[in-house]
Amino acid sequence: MSDLKSKFEAAVAESKNLSERPDNATLLKLYALYKQGSVGDNTEKKPGFGDMVGRAKWDAWNGLKGTDAQVAMQQYIDLIESLS
Repeated sequence: MSDLKSKFEAAVAESKNLSERPDNATLLKLYALYKQGSVGDNTEKKPGFGDMVGRAKWDAWNGLKGTDAQVAMQQYIDLIESLS
């Protein structure tokens, strides 16, 4: 587990140094996988209609509900590797 956690943290650091900014759909996927891997299932209140970015992030994270944190971490690592 600690090896996966260290790879996850390295991928998070790498995400800040990507040569190109990913498209919005990919950014939402990264956000959702990061939150699921680091926090777990979304228990936050859904943002209101005025906060479109917040709602998109909430929806993306909520879509991963029930996904194991280790699975989410590995998917995050794999996605960052594919973008590097």
